[in-house]
Amino acid sequence: MTKITRREILWALPAAGLLRAQQTSPEITRVKIDAEQVIASVNPMIFGQFIEHLGRCIYGGIYEEGSTLADAQGFRKDVQAAVERLRPPVLRWPGGNFVSSYHWEDGVGPKDQRPRRFDTAWYAVESNRFGANEFIEYCRRISAEPYICVNLGTGTIEEAANWVEYSNSSENTHYANLRRKHGYAQPHGVKYWGLGNEIYGVWQAGHKSAEDYAKVALEAAKMMKWIDPSIRLVACGAGDPQWNATVLEALGAVVDYISVHIYTGSDDYYETLASVKRAEQLLRETDSVIEIATAKLRGRRPGGVGFPLGEKRVEIAFDEWNIWYRKRDGRDRAVKNKLEEPYNLRDALWTASMLHLFQRWGDKVTMANMAQMVNVIAPIMTSPAGLYLQPNFFPLELYRAHSGDKVVHCWTEGPSYRSAAVGTVDYLDICATRAGGRLAIGVVNRHRERPLAARFEIGGARAGRAGKVFSINGPSPDAANSFDNPNQVGIASRDSGDFGAQFSFEFPAHSITLLEITV
Repeated sequence: MTKITRREILWALPAAGLLRAQQTSPEITRVKIDAEQVIASVNPMIFGQFIEHLGRCIYGGIYEEGSTLADAQGFRKDVQAAVERLRPPVLRWPGGNFVSSYHWEDGVGPKDQRPRRFDTAWYAVESNRFGANEFIEYCRRISAEPYICVNLGTGTIEEAANWVEYSNSSENTHYANLRRKHGYAQPHGVKYWGLGNEIYGVWQAGHKSAEDYAKVALEAAKMMKWIDPSIRLVACGAGDPQWNATVLEALGAVVDYISVHIYTGSDDYYETLASVKRAEQLLRETDSVIEIATAKLRGRRPGGVGFPLGEKRVEIAFDEWNIWYRKRDGRDRAVKNKLEEPYNLRDALWTASMLHLFQRWGDKVTMANMAQMVNVIAPIMTSPAGLYLQPNFFPLELYRAHSGDKVVHCWTEGPSYRSAAVGTVDYLDICATRAGGRLAIGVVNRHRERPLAARFEIGGARAGRAGKVFSINGPSPDAANSFDNPNQVGIASRDSGDFGAQFSFEFPAHSITLLEITV
């Protein structure tokens, strides 16, 4: 396994590194789909989102007290409507780096009595007017499961357990009664809890070695599950297989997931699109470590912890992922609107290919959270007067609405290019999913200039001729939306009667297409 050091921001190589290979495969891509051969289940949790106390993600993003666009509780109605189009099934909060110096009790109770704190992660003043209960309320509004990450940097294991008691306990105890005092008679029932964020990194408050983190996380996990044995825990993973091995050998019996993060991108069009294969490499390495750790734990799981130990294999939570390289101003004290990354159509193609990757790995990647949801490296951008949707919003919306819940076998052969970083990359990235009698074929044409044709053969079920075509495109790969021009990139749809057991289709250059066929 390749050791990936420092933070797993996997930058693509510069433009000079792109090697254009001879076309050794046919110009027309051949595609064979067996609609009955299921290779993975797609967990809808891969369409999750993430919000952090950073820049204008929360304040000025989803939450803006006093705004004419906000409701009486301070939630931006226009932002909520956009988020509801994405239908995120899970929402991660409060960080991110922010969580490693965040103490949750600062953010509960009467808002005017909450302390203002200096956030050492992003060099900003935190008002704490958006806290645990506001987060739960927002999740309920958008029908998302809350996923809370606890502070294992500067926080204590008791603090983590107290948060579980406050959120989930129905007992007559201090923190359950404190929640009731704050106006919430019934437990919140938070199912997903993260055991710290990126604790391996020196940029993290209270960062630790793998051994030290594993000791603290195990004790936190025990105390949290002693309060509520039903919760599902996410261990802090890294891009370093050695870190993951140490953590899983200590925690594999008590956690349900291990997290991985990836940020990528450069000005090089083809290398950025190729970097999805770097994400796949990270998944393969993590999966191998899980396999080895599972074998080592089998038969010697720790006893006496007082709650049922997990008997199934640890799953992967890809709980931060995105393109991020243009705006690196997160710790610039003079910048208030931090990390407001502009995205273009090329970035939307990358996003769609990442969704294909998560779908293909559906039995092992069972949660993913794009970082972040609003304003900060985000698909939704706001101003005091309104919002616009960046190009990477649209593949999230399209695939959430039209992908199936089963990945079916899809074989392809066609033209490709050569990446200096990852080797051969297909120009057409194709993934097929099915839900009942509906087959959804997602296709990303990575070619910058040329439309590419594909010849499809659909087996295993009778494919009807009628269907729908959804497409995301723009005048160039650099096309982007803005407040002045919000509709450069979007989703177009049309009916088609040209499908069947065999059919051909031409995919425009730099495009995302989803073919929806009855089978």
